[in-house]
Amino acid sequence: MNTGNLITRRRKAIVFDLDDTLYPERQYVLSGMSAVAAWAERQWGTPRDQTLVELEEELRIGVANRTFDGWLVRQGLEPARWAPEMVRVYREHTPEIALFADVVPLLWRWRRKYRLGVVTDGYLEVQQRKIAACRLTEYFDAIVCSDELGRDAWKPSTRPFLLVLERLGVAAGDAVYVGDNPAKDFRGAKELGMGTIRIRCPEGLHSHAESASCDDAPAAEILQWSDLEDALAALGWTSAATPVLQVE
Repeated sequence: MNTGNLITRRRKAIVFDLDDTLYPERQYVLSGMSAVAAWAERQWGTPRDQTLVELEEELRIGVANRTFDGWLVRQGLEPARWAPEMVRVYREHTPEIALFADVVPLLWRWRRKYRLGVVTDGYLEVQQRKIAACRLTEYFDAIVCSDELGRDAWKPSTRPFLLVLERLGVAAGDAVYVGDNPAKDFRGAKELGMGTIRIRCPEGLHSHAESASCDDAPAAEILQWSDLEDALAALGWTSAATPVLQVE
């Protein structure tokens, strides 16, 4: 058999974070607050629109993870009794969220060149609802919720990255992880030898955060999705299919 033109090629992969990377996380927060406001109206008769405004204000001025406590106190209600129920409503609601508009056409284009994956943190059922709302299975070859592996596997653990690489069928050196949060997104991927790119969306919850150390810092940073191909080129990616063996 003439194998003179036989070339074995290796696929490359781009793996993405979900929250504030593929869609705006503030959108999910407001969706959840709206669901809680509707629940409060049914529970106590408090006007939904007014409650939503008040919850947003509590979110703006309050202590993290204490938004509902502050609102309940203002209503003369006991936080210890009702805050866990509001958290449940927030986490179990069906989110009204959508991918960033500018990333959708690019995902279709990248699908023709790369294997695409997602690694996302958060409670499993919550993240699964987000995945369904954003219709991620239409775009991605593999999706890993780190909570599948347990709370100790949340980023920056390397375990969810190992799993997505296995599902994608690529080596760590042939994959890049794109995220937004330097506190956790890049360390685990870097430990495995993956490339790392940060997208710093101006409206993102972590847009002003800086890396605590070199281990947490991405290899490249972009401000908009149209810059991703240039960032990949800067990391040495010239094409999606790289020749690795040529038989003469």
